[in-house]
Amino acid sequence: MEVELVGVPFDGYGRPGNQALAAAALRRAGLAAALGSPARDTLLDLPEPVAERGPAGGLLNEAALVSATDQLAARVAAAVAAGRLPVVHGGDCALLLGTVAGLREAAGTAGLVFVDGHEDAVPLDVSEDGEAANTEIGLLLGLTGRLLTGPLARRRGALDPAALAVLGPRDRDWRASFAVGSLRDAGVWLRDAGEVAAAPRAAGREAAGHVAAASARWWLHVDLDVLDPVVFPAQGLPGVPDDPGGLGWADLTGLLLGALEVPGCAGWSVAIYDPEQDPDGGCAEDVVRLAGQLAAALP
Repeated sequence: MEVELVGVPFDGYGRPGNQALAAAALRRAGLAAALGSPARDTLLDLPEPVAERGPAGGLLNEAALVSATDQLAARVAAAVAAGRLPVVHGGDCALLLGTVAGLREAAGTAGLVFVDGHEDAVPLDVSEDGEAANTEIGLLLGLTGRLLTGPLARRRGALDPAALAVLGPRDRDWRASFAVGSLRDAGVWLRDAGEVAAAPRAAGREAAGHVAAASARWWLHVDLDVLDPVVFPAQGLPGVPDDPGGLGWADLTGLLLGALEVPGCAGWSVAIYDPEQDPDGGCAEDVVRLAGQLAAALP
């Protein structure tokens, strides 16, 4: 399957650097070569970042988020319809609003294997800072955003709960501070970080099998904050301690390879990498190495 590389220079806080630099940094580290030098390689052109909440959803850097969402939806839909496998990199998990929409447009339904250190279903009205990456799963499931206006409103409810599997969260205490329950309590298939670490490959295979039963085509998303900050320090906010614990590289690799044993993966994305917290580029090299291992396992 031909790979289509799509870079997204987006930062969810509206900063000109940090995660907005991730796509370019991963390219410099050899991402394209690790994926077999894709013939199609695009870096999205986005509006200038704005570190303020927008008028439609009260979300930070809203104009760039809307633009990235719409461009990704179109590119993913076109790639999947043409039989290519899009690999989206850079930015944060809010980009799933576009990738899931694009897959659904092309395939009729969309599943999601969601690998993340957080559940990302905080209601919009209790978001502490307006970062969309804390809310996108709730929006995709239609659990929040009922009063959302503007272009993002049409992305709400694009994902059936039965077509979602969540792997790796360790944010129970953080969610409790907002009185936000777990998606598991809402019937979503979920295995937390401890459960995944006990049998990573089996967890990935089971998750993808669950999703594939509801949607023949599914998306594989990796938020790198699922990793323990000891092994991947280039996550989170500079100067703010990251959540302790998390998966090791071997756990994450096994999980993803297990998922890819199940047919139907239509594309994948990797997010939450901050080059400014990776001065020697070692974290970028680790991400590129992981990409190469996944590419070797793709059909």
